[in-house]
Formats: sequence, structure tokens, C-alpha cells
Amino acid sequence: MKSKSIWTRDYQSVVDNGRNHSMVIDLPENKGGANSGPTALELCVMSFSGCIGTIFAMVANKMRLTFQKMEVLVEANKPESAGTITDVHFVLELATSEPEEKVKKCLEHTMHTCPVGLLFQQAGLKITHEIKIKK
Repeated sequence: MKSKSIWTRDYQSVVDNGRNHSMVIDLPENKGGANSGPTALELCVMSFSGCIGTIFAMVANKMRLTFQKMEVLVEANKPESAGTITDVHFVLELATSEPEEKVKKCLEHTMHTCPVGLLFQQAGLKITHEIKIKK
């Protein structure tokens, strides 16, 4: 994997992944930016929710766990006294008729293989979660 960041103006940059995908990162206006994209740290949090969703779907497919809708809502805590995120909490909302135990097992496998989640764990972030199943 590779990434390149090209400064464009003020606190704005365009980052790419070397596979023809790019996005703007910036600071919010109250921090001196133009608010033209997420901050780099917000992008990390966004990556975590996306990773959980992707890996959960892959594990669910292998487990033959069917669902009609999935949302992963992540909230990261960054105290003023800390230089970065200290803990994250996510809610997995799933529309499924599958048993709750099967969903829990799928999420457990997901969290053992989600690369961004593993990175967060290795960095010492406290990760908590809850599951909301809608029938």
C-alpha cells in the first residue's frame, strides 16, 4: 500500500492511495481551514467504520449470515488533554432475521480480522461496541 499527500493551499491537501482514488483533507473553519474535507484524524475514524462494515460483510458471507441493511456508527473520543483519540465506541445496526448469537459471533470474527481495528487495538485505544438488531 502507498499513499501520497499533495498540499494544495492553507491546511488543505489531496491524498491518494496509488490506485487512482483520492480525496481532499482539510481542517474545519474554526481551526483555520476551509472545511473542504475531513481531517486526517476524522479519516482514520471513517476508515474504522468502513473496515468494520467491509469485514463484517465478508465474514457474514462465509457464515451464511444474511442481512438486509447494515450501518456502523463510530464515535471517537479525543479529550483536549490528549494528542489523539483515546477510545472509540461503535454501534452495529443490522436488519436481519438471524439469531443474535450468530450476529455476535460474526462481529467477534470481524474484530479479530479488521485491519483498522487491529491497528487501533495495537495503538492502545479502548474499543467498545453494541449491536442493535432490527427484525
